[in-house]
Amino acid sequence: MKKKIGILGSTGSIGENTVKIIQNNKKDFDVKFLSTNRNVKKLLKQSSILKPKSVIIFDKKEFEKNKKQFINKKIKVFNSFDELKKNSLKKKVDYIMCSITGLAGLDSTINCIEATKNIAIANKESIICAWNLIEKKLTKNKTKFIPVDSEHFSIWSLLKNESINNVEKVFITASGGPFLNYKLSKLKNAKPKDAIKHPNWKMGKKISVDSATLMNKVFEVIEAQRIFKIDINKFEILIHPNSYIHSLVKFNNGQIKILAHEADMKIPIFNSIYQNTLKKINTRNVNINLLNNLKLMKIDSYKYPSTKILNKINNTNSLFETVLISSNDELVDLYIQNKIKFLQINKILLKILNNKKYSNLIKKKPKKLSDIINLSEEVRLKTRNLCIKLLK
Repeated sequence: MKKKIGILGSTGSIGENTVKIIQNNKKDFDVKFLSTNRNVKKLLKQSSILKPKSVIIFDKKEFEKNKKQFINKKIKVFNSFDELKKNSLKKKVDYIMCSITGLAGLDSTINCIEATKNIAIANKESIICAWNLIEKKLTKNKTKFIPVDSEHFSIWSLLKNESINNVEKVFITASGGPFLNYKLSKLKNAKPKDAIKHPNWKMGKKISVDSATLMNKVFEVIEAQRIFKIDINKFEILIHPNSYIHSLVKFNNGQIKILAHEADMKIPIFNSIYQNTLKKINTRNVNINLLNNLKLMKIDSYKYPSTKILNKINNTNSLFETVLISSNDELVDLYIQNKIKFLQINKILLKILNNKKYSNLIKKKPKKLSDIINLSEEVRLKTRNLCIKLLK
């Protein structure tokens, strides 16, 4: 029987990799929907290949401008996931990939939980800011959550048939980003065009800058704590320039488990779709030379001060994480636009996080989506205004 599948954010990096897997195994899938915000050209191309029953174009102008192109192809077209769910999804699908980036994808991510048996969430912001809301909905709808980031997929795989109580330490690896070999003095003038050139992974601009500051690993540790409910003090980030090992878990019984695979997101995505099957994915042979030269190194917190932010994070979801995500998003946007310097990202972020009003939010959980959305808008404005004030 074909697996009924949908992709939220099919035109982004994770979405495109998911599309490639489906394209290479068409006989296994019945594609129910694809979606984009504005990249209609790519969505049309994907639709001609995968023949989805429906598509979503989230941007209102692009929806109105382009909907006839899909209608002419006998593809239903909607402007929101709610519309799609009401009019096109009568039964739960087998699998949904949620890969809309940023808090813009939060509403759709939470809403699609009740429409699927299995959900893979590649949206860091949703998990970090709204895990308590997501978990509640997963339980209510009996939907299985599958981690799909390479690090979390690795931890998930390593913890199978293991007790969380037996975990002594979890190591998450980081490539070190494009500025790994930069001295601190050189980082002062690090340009956005260099920050977005990740040495190992094909990623968008925003996440590439987060990789350069190591903020992406701060986020991944928070994600992992929420997903696996392991004490945040048991996590450690290691620099691993080769991006071959994705996580290591040390257990109380002395065993250390390591999961390695080449730097290709299709591998965790493929396994999240074909879980517990003998389906084969074509990959390169084991790289023995790389295994003999793994290079695992401790973090230099002076060079990567963002990692110290983990000292502020508790083991329970709070609105403080929304402040962290939103302020960082705004600062990275400003850096990409050449409005602030690279080293100012972390300096200004800490000023926001140390604001008494925001630091006290560590004690407050989000009760509904609007708590997160409204706070995010406030924090982004506050961050922008602080930058203007500091740069005068």
